[in-house]
Amino acid sequence: MDSNKVVPAWAGALAGVVAGAVALGVAYVVAAVLAPDSFPVVAVADAVVDLSPAPLKDWAIRTFGESDKTVLVGGVSVVLTAVAAVIGVLSRRSVRLGQAGLALFAVVGLLAVLTRPDAGALDGLSTVVGALAGSWALTLLLGRAVTPAGEARTDVLAGEGSPARPGPEEPAEAGRPAVMRAGAQLYAFDRRRLMVGVAGGLAVAGASGLAGQVLSGRRVGDTARAEIALPRPATPAAPLPRGADLRLDGLSPFVTPNKDFYRVDTAIVVPQVDPKDWTLRIHGLVDRPVELTFDDLLRRPLTEADITLTCVSNEVGGPYVGNARWLGVRMADVLRQAGLRADADMLLSTSADGFTCGTPVDVVMDGRDALFAFAMNGEALPVEHGFPVRQVVPGLYGYVSATKWVVDIKVTRFDTDKAYWTPRGWAEKGPIKTQSRIDLPKQGQTVQAGRTTVAGGMGPAHRDRGRGGAHRRRRVAAGEAGAGAGARHLAAVGARLGRPRGRAHHRGEGDRRRGPYPDGAAGPHRARRRDRLALRQRAGGLRDLLSPWKSPKLLTERDRPPTIGRRTRRRRRDVSREPSRGQVRPADRRRGAMARLRTGRRLGAEGRSG
Repeated sequence: MDSNKVVPAWAGALAGVVAGAVALGVAYVVAAVLAPDSFPVVAVADAVVDLSPAPLKDWAIRTFGESDKTVLVGGVSVVLTAVAAVIGVLSRRSVRLGQAGLALFAVVGLLAVLTRPDAGALDGLSTVVGALAGSWALTLLLGRAVTPAGEARTDVLAGEGSPARPGPEEPAEAGRPAVMRAGAQLYAFDRRRLMVGVAGGLAVAGASGLAGQVLSGRRVGDTARAEIALPRPATPAAPLPRGADLRLDGLSPFVTPNKDFYRVDTAIVVPQVDPKDWTLRIHGLVDRPVELTFDDLLRRPLTEADITLTCVSNEVGGPYVGNARWLGVRMADVLRQAGLRADADMLLSTSADGFTCGTPVDVVMDGRDALFAFAMNGEALPVEHGFPVRQVVPGLYGYVSATKWVVDIKVTRFDTDKAYWTPRGWAEKGPIKTQSRIDLPKQGQTVQAGRTTVAGGMGPAHRDRGRGGAHRRRRVAAGEAGAGAGARHLAAVGARLGRPRGRAHHRGEGDRRRGPYPDGAAGPHRARRRDRLALRQRAGGLRDLLSPWKSPKLLTERDRPPTIGRRTRRRRRDVSREPSRGQVRPADRRRGAMARLRTGRRLGAEGRSG
């Protein structure tokens, strides 16, 4: 339409953005009714996660932590806003161009939605309805932005309500025939009508978003969690040893609270699974396929165990590790019921959102407490941690063991099937590497001169101790000397003249430290302050120093001096030696020699001058 050519570029971009907001709002409502993960923004974000290379994902986890999904969805929304603005500008030439742009993005959204592993026949409906609503909104807004040039218009900039009349220098054209005007002169831009339409479009988009939020907020999982009464375990976990949790300010607790437990997964929208509808199917290389309901799981003998989980993306000294008391059914018992075949070596587990995970069979069957867990720290699993049922396997990184919302297990072989992360370059089998972490002093914390408390932790490390084994996070923490796990570790902190305080810095040793890709991070974790504090724990190297519930040795400055200048190192070495009674310090001996030399030179000079 030639009429749209009189619309300024900013007005076209505004119309495009509002039309895109209407499209997403309507799509959100439809997706909330059908399936929350069929919302096109979520589907596109999921596709971005699936198509991103492993190093990029690892960087996103390190940089944004558990907010990586929020950042991703926000980034997709920003891109969609920019594209909608471009579509609006193009629509000034022809509304059909804008409609074609919306249709193109609807196709992209449909591909993202329908290619999901759990996609249904109606999942694409939200994208189609949203695109139609956006096209209608764009056409309506651009139509409101123009009026015939002969009609009276309101001077919006002046704020007057009376019709604008031509001035003496502006000859009136109302009396001329319309056919004598050419091109854009037939139409005029009407700012007020556009703004009224924009306000209406934003109201529709906001109401749709609010309705979608209310509908999607009907969280089946949260309601069902409150109704579950946890049965008592047939094999309860032993009480924690005395002194396992030292309750120090700044030191992470031995048992991580559910609200603080780390979360790393690929789910943009957390699956809502009703335990009444949940089933677990075990098939593949088995003699007898098994299908269990949630009630079947509760009726089986239950095991309670303290197990540490950690993510393969966790850097040495990183936060993606947590210890919890889990309750569930031993995976080995269920697999024995199915009858594993001799050639099976992998369990390919699938979650409710289509994520797959490959777990070595021999690890699950070697006697450790690998569980189908449904409770965590005395309450039903939180929805974001896998409610109603998840896998928990000691000694393996989460990407090869800790499937949340698990619904299917195929007993197979590593040379036959591949899990989600394996084609992306990560190792097939992910045994955890022992790591240690220094929590106190914290990164950047001011360290006073004198004696300071050093506290940290080690884990996780699995050691088979018969049935069930042990998988615990060891502790390095402050306490009284000789108190086992609570032994006090104090480091002498030196101070230079005029600089009585310093800051603690946590870092590795350059090329001796390796990142998580492809089978977990390795290398030392050091809290170091030049000339003040030097503490080091080596990931994987503390195993020889540990016995159960006993703290590893910390290297203080006296054991391993930091890299400092020669003069400073000599001075610190001299002052650190405590001479016995009657013994002269080396520094005092040198100072005496220099004093005698200066005295001799002064006397010689006085003799020559006399």
